[in-house]
Amino acid sequence: MTKRTLILLASNSPRRRELLSLGNWMFSVSVSDVDEGQQEGEAPADYVLRLAVAKARKAMLHARPEQLIIGADTAVVDGDRILGKPKDMKEATAMLKLLRGHTHQVYTALALLRVHDEQLVTELCVTQVPMRDYRDDEIEAYVMSGDPLDKAGAYAIQHAGFHPVESMKGCYASVMGMPLCHLIRALRKLDVSPGAELPLSCQSLLKYQCIVSPAILRGEQTG
Repeated sequence: MTKRTLILLASNSPRRRELLSLGNWMFSVSVSDVDEGQQEGEAPADYVLRLAVAKARKAMLHARPEQLIIGADTAVVDGDRILGKPKDMKEATAMLKLLRGHTHQVYTALALLRVHDEQLVTELCVTQVPMRDYRDDEIEAYVMSGDPLDKAGAYAIQHAGFHPVESMKGCYASVMGMPLCHLIRALRKLDVSPGAELPLSCQSLLKYQCIVSPAILRGEQTG
């Protein structure tokens, strides 16, 4: 990433900001509120890609010509259902009971929009997430903490107290909303070369040994 490349992150997610900061590049935040309703018959991949692009394009209203916009969207998918943020504690409890003890998917889309020529590059990461068979009292304690209420699917994978995930082999950062190796792939398509240490910095922060990172960086599909 060159010093001349300035990023505008179209998201107010603290998790996305934390992961993006690992690149040691300059970025600012412009929150892009868009209608997140799912269209009739819309597949999860199409849904997250559409929203990521919509967020990036809306951020154009506040962007400068030298900036590169990153829009992102994440969806928790169980079977044919997209699980958004729970509206209350009752719905959070129901979502956690629905997800426990089996594997669901997390879809994260990135949309990179270069402002000066409006060139758009998108990436999609699908991660298999096996949830542990947590108890009802664990759900109750976690829901009472308030943490699930602003999380898609009603959980944060990195929550140390609840620790919802049994084990995982896919992209941990994607479940947090910012798949950094997919970001690197997208940046390369825009002739931007981020530091080679970014994947290692990601694994160090998350305390997670990622086995899919090399394949993603080679351009292979995972998930």
